[in-house]
Amino acid sequence: MAVNRAVEIEANCFQMFSSSPRMWRASAVKPADAAKMAALRAEHGVGPVVVHASYLINVCSQTDTVRANSIAAFRGEVERALALGAEYLVLHPGSWKGLTREEGLRLAAESIEQAVQGIDFAGKNFHLLIENTAGAEFSLGGKLEQVAELVEMLQASLPVGVCLDTCHIHVAGYDIVSEEGYAETMKQVGATVGFDAVKVWHCNDAKAAMGSKLDRHEHIGEGTIGAAAFRRLLHDARFAHCAFIAETPVDAPGDEARNVAMLKTLAAE
Repeated sequence: MAVNRAVEIEANCFQMFSSSPRMWRASAVKPADAAKMAALRAEHGVGPVVVHASYLINVCSQTDTVRANSIAAFRGEVERALALGAEYLVLHPGSWKGLTREEGLRLAAESIEQAVQGIDFAGKNFHLLIENTAGAEFSLGGKLEQVAELVEMLQASLPVGVCLDTCHIHVAGYDIVSEEGYAETMKQVGATVGFDAVKVWHCNDAKAAMGSKLDRHEHIGEGTIGAAAFRRLLHDARFAHCAFIAETPVDAPGDEARNVAMLKTLAAE
């Protein structure tokens, strides 16, 4: 269904959940379903495929039960993403409330490494992508430096890269709206995570102001980021290798297609 839905809205790549993002329990991928998905992708030329990990996962939780559930759930996410032939699995690093930031980073890395222990990534076209967050208090990943630190800690254990979210960057306080601000923010991207490590952009306009720390997505060109910033991003040659995914609201039928069309129009201008 995911491939067909992407084709219907004229998308050439897509993001999906491999199970309910709000439940711990999940079923394994049926081989027949994975084979059909691969055949449909090949038929329509759709890719890459991005799987987004469950919102419940918090790999840096100070609570032992939550962290244990998160480790088990994340392992399942990796196994399902590999079974589906997805190129990328996006993970929010979690909340370090009750810990120091350094303790949160260490726990996140240890939990992820424990979750993937024994999984063979050799020959797989797959990357775990750490996503930057909106910068809320105790949220790991609100600063680009934190994303870079976690990626560096994980590089020896698994293929890892970065997913950047335009709404999250904007509300975390990075200027991507003005031409000068965009240049300065990209200088920071290059100095922290590095351009090559960025594999996916989540393209979302924002309902809230820059620096507000409020993660509220808006239709492309209708929020506080604006169309010009997306046009600049889509034409930035340093990200020519990236997939651009819209995580915009669905307020009315056809909104997915309209946002994809808007991104295509900006990319073509």
